[in-house]
Amino acid sequence: MAVQYVLWYYTPSLIGAIVMAAYFGLASLAHLVRLVQTRARFCIPFIIGGIFEAVGYGARAVAHYNTDKTLPYAIQSLLILLGPILFAASVYMILGRLIRATNGDSHSLIPSKWMTKVFVGGDVLCFVVQGVGAGVLSGAKTHSRVKLGEYIILAGLCLQIIVFGFFVVVAANFHSRARHSPDILATNIPWQRYLYMLYLVSTLISSRNIFRVIEYAWGSGGYPLRHEWTLYVFDGALMAVVLLICLAWYSINFTGPPRRYDQEAKR
Repeated sequence: MAVQYVLWYYTPSLIGAIVMAAYFGLASLAHLVRLVQTRARFCIPFIIGGIFEAVGYGARAVAHYNTDKTLPYAIQSLLILLGPILFAASVYMILGRLIRATNGDSHSLIPSKWMTKVFVGGDVLCFVVQGVGAGVLSGAKTHSRVKLGEYIILAGLCLQIIVFGFFVVVAANFHSRARHSPDILATNIPWQRYLYMLYLVSTLISSRNIFRVIEYAWGSGGYPLRHEWTLYVFDGALMAVVLLICLAWYSINFTGPPRRYDQEAKR
């Protein structure tokens, strides 16, 4: 039985969308400048994810005057959903490089050379699953297709939480073991400070993912999809903070500076 799928249960805020689009656009530009300065190519996903967010919120601004149009709805739904997956990809790569820079492979559950392959591979799978779900949902014409799209997105979000949860376990295990390693403690890299930043970013992304799971679990009749403020508070604002914090990653020297005892031995 065909149904009239409701795209919006409210009129998207024009001012809110413009502010968020401008912020993510400027933040992405700031990341691009730092990328050019440092050549930290592993941070490229931050820029792409920021662009996704900027375009997504830009589409919400367009939708303010076009709530009956499918295209702006589909664009904002897809890009705002997928942007944080790209942020997570860079976070995964950062941990691998931090472990490599401190020569800490023996203290990690996963060797640094496999870190990117394992977690970014899982990230790509989450990206594909959620992208397919968003595509199905945007083009849904029947109730069964709407539910199918929601379930696919929900599965992708749950998978993302599992992958990210395992990543945090790996990071925490490395941190715990590295604190008892004289070699790692002797490095000049402030690795513990960067790990605490990683935990903060991970908490923000995980909180956003949990919100999205709740949103799609409740479905179209749930509170989140009927109240716009929840998206801005539990998704947009959290990801805005993530992009700001992650500007600090460009200052990390991942080449592994000389250890103090090495410098003393040369004297």
